[in-house]
Amino acid sequence: MVNFQSFHGTVTMISDFMIGQNGQSDGCYTLMSVANGNGDIANFVVSPTTYFVDHVMVTVGDQVTGYFDGDAPVPMIFPPQYGALVIVKDSPYQNVKIDYFNSQLESSDGQLRLNISPYTQILLTNGQAFTRNLVNRNLIVIYGPTTRSIPAQTTPSKIIVWCDYKVPSTNTIESFKV
Repeated sequence: MVNFQSFHGTVTMISDFMIGQNGQSDGCYTLMSVANGNGDIANFVVSPTTYFVDHVMVTVGDQVTGYFDGDAPVPMIFPPQYGALVIVKDSPYQNVKIDYFNSQLESSDGQLRLNISPYTQILLTNGQAFTRNLVNRNLIVIYGPTTRSIPAQTTPSKIIVWCDYKVPSTNTIESFKV
């Protein structure tokens, strides 16, 4: 379970971020600075694996929420610098909740419960269909209106399942060959 934490604000800068010395990763990583209007700033290291909801292009001036693992180590610098897991660009037409959803499809903070319909798209981050059970998983939930109950209930338009990514070993790959 990922301890999703977030920071919301306006993108003030996007620049290249160097991670190696051999040049192989040049242009693959960026540093995105976000200011929240209260004087707080956070920098997000955006990698090739950072998931952008709806695969949108983010530019300076956009309102975004950056999600990071609250349990991951961070350098002791100011402003804080987090490895971005997910970036969400604000949209007046949709809400996004990124959290762990339990066996009742209720978020870990108890604020949202999901009602799945046959029209809810359920995908992996790579855009492929997810066909297993959604319970007890980290989910990126895209939804519209909610009930006024506690927890609020919604029927999402789309759910992206956030899997724990592990690179298969050579032995695992060999066992799948036909």
